[in-house]
Amino acid sequence: MTTVTELVDQYIAMWNETDPAARRELIARTWTEGGAYLDPIMEAKGRDSISLMVEGVQTRFPGARFTRTSDVDAHNDRVRFNWSLGSSDGPPIAGGLDVGVVAAGKLDAITGFIDAAPGA
Repeated sequence: MTTVTELVDQYIAMWNETDPAARRELIARTWTEGGAYLDPIMEAKGRDSISLMVEGVQTRFPGARFTRTSDVDAHNDRVRFNWSLGSSDGPPIAGGLDVGVVAAGKLDAITGFIDAAPGA
């Protein structure tokens, strides 16, 4: 059984996976079929839409990688954690907090709050 921390780490890995087939497999293991993502800039519903959203972020920030920057805090069916986006040899490009809902051991929803972003 996947722990909540392992689930969140799979979610972070999804953002970093550049191979479309491998990313789809990771999304299938991480998200419910109707899973939804929402932040102030992007929205996606369903696994295919989530994959396209990730591809768009990778296109906009080539070579940048997401990292979980906090412990995973969870209770009941809720989870929250901090993240950053950047290269290994420079300061973060963006960072924020994600809050999620877990259903049947998978992410059903993530709401992202962006603390820092390009042009902000």
